[in-house]
Amino acid sequence: MPGDRTLVVIPTYNEAGNLERILERLRAAVPSADVLVVDDRSPDGTGDLADKLAQADGAVHVLHRGGKQGLGQAYLAGFDWGVQADYDVLVQMDADGSHLPEQIPTLLAALEGADLVIGSRWVPGGSVENWPRTRELLSRGGNGYTRLALGIGVSDATGGFRAWRRESLQSIGLDDVASQGYCFQVDLARRAMHAGLRVLEVPIRFVERTHGQSKMSHAIVREAMWRVTVWGARDRAQQGTQQARNLARTLRLRRRGH
Repeated sequence: MPGDRTLVVIPTYNEAGNLERILERLRAAVPSADVLVVDDRSPDGTGDLADKLAQADGAVHVLHRGGKQGLGQAYLAGFDWGVQADYDVLVQMDADGSHLPEQIPTLLAALEGADLVIGSRWVPGGSVENWPRTRELLSRGGNGYTRLALGIGVSDATGGFRAWRRESLQSIGLDDVASQGYCFQVDLARRAMHAGLRVLEVPIRFVERTHGQSKMSHAIVREAMWRVTVWGARDRAQQGTQQARNLARTLRLRRRGH
């Protein structure tokens, strides 16, 4: 959006084989955007490489953290850095090449009519490449369960390619976010929907990484399923309590009317 300062936040852990190429493509695709690499003390030297790239390009910044603390905490640290630096738009994306930097302009254009834009694999026009069938079924099934459990109309709540307005991030309450991995993405999408924000999904082409190892694990999947189940049960309990209060209030008003 013209006049807006945009920051792309990229968490890294052992992404030395991908980082330089991703930053090169990103800077070509969105020359006006700045980049923040949030490195969790990668033992493969990703942080040192990021520092080298930042010295050569004033639009690239690096935030070093003490160790591997999880994707969610890395994004929260990056968001806080961007908010403190007064950026208007914050984009989140992976460093492994699965999110195509060339699609960032599509997300930014859609943000003109939204508070949060999610790059979605599972809306018409979206696609995944080089995924085994089991991985696709897991993602589709997990997102389907999330929609049912939480009652939110988001097709790809686990997707991590997103563009936020700064004010939107500040409005959803990030101080008590404890979720990690894909669950972190679900958590923020859920908070945005509950806050009444305008959430828009746009189709993206998602390409499985070709270098390095995926951070997906059984523990991440278990955390997501457990937290989504707990959130869904809590939301329904709160809805039931509110409905009971509304009914009691209606009955009191009727009695007074007689």
